[in-house]
Amino acid sequence: MEHPKYKIALIVGAGEGLSASLARLLSTQGIRVALAARKIEKLGALCTETGAKAYACNATEPDEVERLFGLVEREIGTPDLVVYNASGRTRGPFVDLVPADVAQAIAVSAYGGFLVAQQAAKRMLPNKHGAILFTGASASVKGYAQSASFAMGKFALRGLAQSLARELSPQGIHVAHFVIDGGIRSAARTEPEDKPDSMLDPDAIAQSYWNVLQQPRSAWSWELELRPWVEKF
Repeated sequence: MEHPKYKIALIVGAGEGLSASLARLLSTQGIRVALAARKIEKLGALCTETGAKAYACNATEPDEVERLFGLVEREIGTPDLVVYNASGRTRGPFVDLVPADVAQAIAVSAYGGFLVAQQAAKRMLPNKHGAILFTGASASVKGYAQSASFAMGKFALRGLAQSLARELSPQGIHVAHFVIDGGIRSAARTEPEDKPDSMLDPDAIAQSYWNVLQQPRSAWSWELELRPWVEKF
């Protein structure tokens, strides 16, 4: 059974959590990695560790996203694996939310995903090969109180992923959406001693992304839901 092979990955919305775990895993598989974020100063150590290259980009600006893909193409090569890991939110009682802040949160969570996926698809379609992965959240399927902007953005991102999976999968592009249903463990955010493994391990999440990428085309997943054992359905 032949597994898909990828050469160049672009992770948009890169930081020290899940995207860092993805960069480490992909680099061990011989995949060259490009990282994109609004502020790239924080990515220096990760670039040194993985051999990745960082690019500054505001994913909500069409010109910046187009420029990002052009730079990656010229300096590394055309990405055949693209991960959209950015999200935005503004919290508070619904009647107190500032419209401009809500618009920005939705733009980061969803519109940026559209812009990045569009640039990726334009480059993947001629070769009929590639993968576009979207990082979702609990809010992708259930809205929480005082979190309207996050729910709107993540619901929209999930709709985008589902639509693209139906359109692009028959053309050789694997589109998948990951519902991260729970908190992700970090140095600043750890589990209580009486509840081990009650938070998602970013390395374990990255492994699930990789497992989906290795699926043969005859049995592609379009969505995978990941949650720790304490999370309620």
